[in-house]
Amino acid sequence: MPLHTRNNHIDALRGAAILCVLALHFALAYGLKNSPLGVLPTWLLKAAYQGNYGVTMFFVISGYLITSTSLRRWGDLARIDLAAFYVYRITRLLPALLLALSIIVLLGVLDVPFFANSDGGKDLPASYFVIAIASILTFWHNVLMQSAGYFNYCLNVYWSLSVEEMFYLLLPLSCRLLRRRHWITLLCGAAIVAGPVYRSLHADNEIYFMYGYFACFDAIAIGCLTALLTQRWQPGARAGRFLRWTAGLVLAALYVRGIGGHEVFGFTWIAVAGAAYIVGATAGQTAGQGRSGPLQWLGRHSYELYLFHIIVLAGMRNVVDKAGLGYAERLPWLALFLAATALAAALVARYVSDPANAALRRRFRGAATAAPACAGGNPGAAP
Repeated sequence: MPLHTRNNHIDALRGAAILCVLALHFALAYGLKNSPLGVLPTWLLKAAYQGNYGVTMFFVISGYLITSTSLRRWGDLARIDLAAFYVYRITRLLPALLLALSIIVLLGVLDVPFFANSDGGKDLPASYFVIAIASILTFWHNVLMQSAGYFNYCLNVYWSLSVEEMFYLLLPLSCRLLRRRHWITLLCGAAIVAGPVYRSLHADNEIYFMYGYFACFDAIAIGCLTALLTQRWQPGARAGRFLRWTAGLVLAALYVRGIGGHEVFGFTWIAVAGAAYIVGATAGQTAGQGRSGPLQWLGRHSYELYLFHIIVLAGMRNVVDKAGLGYAERLPWLALFLAATALAAALVARYVSDPANAALRRRFRGAATAAPACAGGNPGAAP
């Protein structure tokens, strides 16, 4: 399959994943019970708070897309071009991220609520932005949170980007070092085993069992193994459709069941179900499979949605807080949040991400020739 093609089924899964994240953060900010949605069963309302499962889906997609794209570009993981790989990741991720961080820091230094370092009862000085931004740009913001806790409403959402960035750093190095497919497979297997073990040791602390590297690398490893599998085998059209529907139903059931009480293996089963969906999505390997609709649009813009939804939400919280939002106003406020986030994402993608990505690739053409714009799996590229 050509490097520049997209798979609409995978874009739809990514779109569903980012919706889970958006629903979580809106529900945490404003709640849904005291709204017209309050007529829904409690168990269904609680599903809105399971958005970290959406991040797990992103990790699986990321592992699959980055690995499968590397296989198509270089033929073998042992032949990954380090310079080209890193240039591609930087040109895709950095322009929009720097814009988001600039907005947050500017408003935070001005001590605007929900942008300053005062989340979770903290009262950290503006100078703390130096270490906070450094931790994001050097892939250890999740580690910083393990010592500092929740300290900045906007920045703390970017913990998952540190996990993704660490994966981007380690994947090509590991593949060049191990070289053999069976050693790479064993490394992925070790990460899959380590994930539940690590979560079991920290099940009482969500900053550890949800945000730690070892808490997340098993989902990425499952995505990597999915890419290795589908390089050699893809299901037929009927089997692929069956896999997608079955995996989609399992994902929905696991999502509604929730994280509470399933801190150890819940993320593992979400990752396995997401991987099964991806295998089904590879049926036929036809570019643009399936119909393109709102979910696919969300999936294609998931990185910008991930970066800027929290900025939009922080701004809205400065206009009206939870106590000031009436029963009948909550759903329109949710609709406004989704619309404003989509608009911000579309504008950033069109006027920042895409042109900067193209310009930087032209600048570093020798290192990243014909790198595909669609390969990222982060909520953004990847939650």
